[in-house]
Amino acid sequence: MTDLYRLLPEEMEQLVMDMGYPRYRADQILLPLYYKFPKDISEIKQLPKMMREELIAAGYTIGSAKEIHRVVSDDGDTTKLLLKLTNDNSVETVLMQYDPSKIGGHPRSTICVSTQIGCAMGCVFCATGQMGFEANLKAEHIVSQVIHFAEILQQRGEHVTNLVFMGMGEPLANYDEMIRAVKILTHDRGFGLGQRHITISTIGIKSGIEKLAEENLQIGLAISLHAPNNELRKKLVPTASPNSVEDIIESGRNYFKRTGRRVTFEYALMAGINDSPKIALELADLLKGNGSHVNLIPINPTAGDFSRPTEDSIRKFEQILSNAGVNCTIRIEKGTEISAACGQLRTDLIG
Repeated sequence: MTDLYRLLPEEMEQLVMDMGYPRYRADQILLPLYYKFPKDISEIKQLPKMMREELIAAGYTIGSAKEIHRVVSDDGDTTKLLLKLTNDNSVETVLMQYDPSKIGGHPRSTICVSTQIGCAMGCVFCATGQMGFEANLKAEHIVSQVIHFAEILQQRGEHVTNLVFMGMGEPLANYDEMIRAVKILTHDRGFGLGQRHITISTIGIKSGIEKLAEENLQIGLAISLHAPNNELRKKLVPTASPNSVEDIIESGRNYFKRTGRRVTFEYALMAGINDSPKIALELADLLKGNGSHVNLIPINPTAGDFSRPTEDSIRKFEQILSNAGVNCTIRIEKGTEISAACGQLRTDLIG
């Protein structure tokens, strides 16, 4: 069985021509797929009945994620879904909506997608990392998460504005499937989202960042740093290489040179571990002058033995970076109370 959501528009075109149909039939499949959300090939009425039957007989299908569980935050801005995929795996994905008055711009509906079930990176403060690695997701399963929320938003008269690959898993450890999904989602004959509206988040896989820089895409890159030195980073990210901090800084610099896109360094603040003024000064010394942006993320409650710094500690940390000329912000948290925020995603369902 081949899911039509797996095919790039050029591949869809080749498929219909190989079947003996004219090229334009590809668009008669693509348009409904990304704007009407059919659940079965038989629903694509723009195609001749015989062609629909031939596609089905040849083993083509429309894979759609099935919603198992939904939970919504108290303010209604964050929705977390547990989705059952066509391969019977389950994955969590999140919709975060931002009031324009709070972010100084247009309303934003951001989907946080997952690329793996679990994660092999083992970050000690992350719920997904503590699951261990279970499976890579195929491109069609990544796309189906977006399609599911796009249909929900369409029913409200809204639409997807942004994607962040910050859900379960390490995107660059599932590189080929992740990048196929990105190309489908940004293709003007596919889902059609602007490349600059997508951000890939990584723990810092150097080879993957280098590969991504050569894709000729204008997508954003966020690298999870979490510590200004290798000794501390190794404690937080057990899979980190001995020189991971230097590798990350170099990779970020090279990505910026190749793409012109400013890199964001994500920094999860943990009380008593990496939030002291001394560490802030060390981080400032590491990053000042390189043109990057730091996203400070006060740690969210997980199964790990970590606690959120006080508001005073968070502000002091930010001020030290700012005073050193390092561009930084404190992330607007979404969905913490429903375990939908950074580092909280798992697939176990209780209750």
